[in-house]
Amino acid sequence: MHHAVPRPHSTAGLLAHAGHIGLVQGISVGHFTDARRPTGCSVVLCPQGAVGGVDVRGAAPGTRETDLLHPSNLVQQVHGIMLSGGSAWGLDAATGAVRWLEEQGAGLDIAVGRIPLVPAAVLFDVMMGDMRIRPDAAAGHAACAVAGQGRPAEGSVGAGAGAVVGKLFGHGRAMKGGLGTASFTVDGVTVGALVACNALGDVYNPYTGELLAGARQPDGKTLLNARDALMAGQEPHPVLAGSNTTIGVVATDARITKAQAHRLAVVAHDGLARAINPVHTMSDGDSLFALGTGQSGKDLGMMTLSTLAAEAVAVATARAILLARSMPVAGQQTLPCASEIRQPGR
Repeated sequence: MHHAVPRPHSTAGLLAHAGHIGLVQGISVGHFTDARRPTGCSVVLCPQGAVGGVDVRGAAPGTRETDLLHPSNLVQQVHGIMLSGGSAWGLDAATGAVRWLEEQGAGLDIAVGRIPLVPAAVLFDVMMGDMRIRPDAAAGHAACAVAGQGRPAEGSVGAGAGAVVGKLFGHGRAMKGGLGTASFTVDGVTVGALVACNALGDVYNPYTGELLAGARQPDGKTLLNARDALMAGQEPHPVLAGSNTTIGVVATDARITKAQAHRLAVVAHDGLARAINPVHTMSDGDSLFALGTGQSGKDLGMMTLSTLAAEAVAVATARAILLARSMPVAGQQTLPCASEIRQPGR
């Protein structure tokens, strides 16, 4: 029997969307959010193993263990994905996940022990407070220790705690980013996404095209619409390379191959392109991972899986922004969140 997948068209619908990545069989999610400044990490665990794929689309990525995910390379399964703030330093969080998984007896069997495989990607949030505070191995271990299959926290948490969006016309006119999740289920197969949005560009409702958050007018009270401003010839501010990035994980409990996992990661970027503009820029390190646990025991077909993956990523990206909250940072301007700024013309 086939059931129509509900589509949360309105902003209220996006906020009410009930799906989340924890509904994917074989997946659990945990966050560590640092109380000292806005930063943290988020882990997607699959201790029993899952086929994995990745597509690094941005030009300024920070990643770990992505080469092993190429379809032609040897290892067939990974045991988790780490998303982290802290720029390149945040890659240390994956070491904590590796240690936690080893403690659980998970990993690639090498006869004398097990090697947990945890690819990772990071985003740049070191402008938010003291940059010397960043996720480390202890933070990654802590995120694993609290991981569960219930709905993960969203907004200004984990890898999205220090995220900022809409920086094309300067950090002072930007807004708070965050982390979101969404999922859709068809015929007993679920595809879910977890996205930490720290985009250079603006963020839109992927269904209606409504501008949700991004660069603000010089008075700071209203959204600018960076796309229209660029097309009208306004010059963007110089942007530090790598100071932006949207990272995430798409997971399904369908049975897929490693090559199909790679393709799922590729098409999942369509969801980013529907929710962020501009996206995949020279100053973004946009990277999406894909996981297939196979635990539903079902095949769904790549056309449907790909459609659900892009849909989940688009909704998760919008939710990341809608659920973000402004955070005071000592000695710095407090960046507003989506609920605090007027839309253009309102």
